[in-house]
Amino acid sequence: MRKLTLILGLLLATVTAHAQFEQNKWFVNPSLTGLNFSYSKAAKSNFGIQAQGGAFIIDNAALLLTLGADWSSPVDIYTVGVGGRYYFDQNGIFLGTGFKFNRYSFKDSGNTNDFAWNLEAGYAFFLSRTVTVEPSVYYDLSFKDSDLSQFGFKVGFGFYF
Repeated sequence: MRKLTLILGLLLATVTAHAQFEQNKWFVNPSLTGLNFSYSKAAKSNFGIQAQGGAFIIDNAALLLTLGADWSSPVDIYTVGVGGRYYFDQNGIFLGTGFKFNRYSFKDSGNTNDFAWNLEAGYAFFLSRTVTVEPSVYYDLSFKDSDLSQFGFKVGFGFYF
């Protein structure tokens, strides 16, 4: 009986998830990047925030705008970017990509600017019809210096309108 209830619950969650990924829906995704267990050669520890927002231009595909700030031991990073995200088969699994402009403020050697290409994969777990928890892994590839590239894990919250 428990297995049947679990299967029906997962099926219902999958069916209701599709309604949130339809064309002309909007969403906002704030995340704490300090939870990301990230690694880069330039920053050994960090705490940051990031907000993404966008609209679904077609079913399952969204355009995004990104704003972020990351404070770490040797460098602070401020980010502005654009990208996209695709949700597979209405089940909440997504892949995203985009380009970011990063402003690095080094505590001992001044400032520098950089562009980065971002890849992200994650899952949108629905807590309610319009609220999700979205754990994801990501990789930011720096165009300027490979020491500024970053791999990590983050947890976000999605709000779908």
